[in-house]
Amino acid sequence: MSSYAGPNAQPGRDQPVSNQQSKTTSITAVENAAELSFGPDFGEKDIQILSNAQVAVILQMSAQSALMRDEELHDVYRKTQKYAERFNTMKNPEKEHQELVDELDNLQGALTTFRKETEDGKVMELHGFEVAALMNLVATDTMVEEAVALIPSLSRFPESAVDEILDLIRSTMIRIVSYGS
Repeated sequence: MSSYAGPNAQPGRDQPVSNQQSKTTSITAVENAAELSFGPDFGEKDIQILSNAQVAVILQMSAQSALMRDEELHDVYRKTQKYAERFNTMKNPEKEHQELVDELDNLQGALTTFRKETEDGKVMELHGFEVAALMNLVATDTMVEEAVALIPSLSRFPESAVDEILDLIRSTMIRIVSYGS
């Protein structure tokens, strides 16, 4: 079954997703990260979205474990590991894996539990996608405008809240990269 995402669909961003319910019916949803609209798989509560830094640490630990067992790593594994390392902004070779995991888990926890109350009493929180995207993009000099341009769904937060979120990430990043300096 083919679906049409509309005249304003953007390749790579607005992708139709089909979920076959039965032989005669299907549901089609349009994924749009700017509107936090994702396919049915992202609606599950037990899914944890990982940042590049988290994936890099997991792959590195797994590779070390495989080498200790004299197992050869597949080419796809190595390419995935290289990609995750290339885009990992939170790294420090002097830190132990567990220290990095703890810092990243603490940051993810802080972002996941971040809440901001609006003037009308509505409580706003970050979506799991936003948490991972923020952890992936942030450098110590990331400004609010840049974060909102790269993660458009953040525009629903007041500028001061986005700056508070960026401060959480900056402080973690500084702890990670300045270890031992």
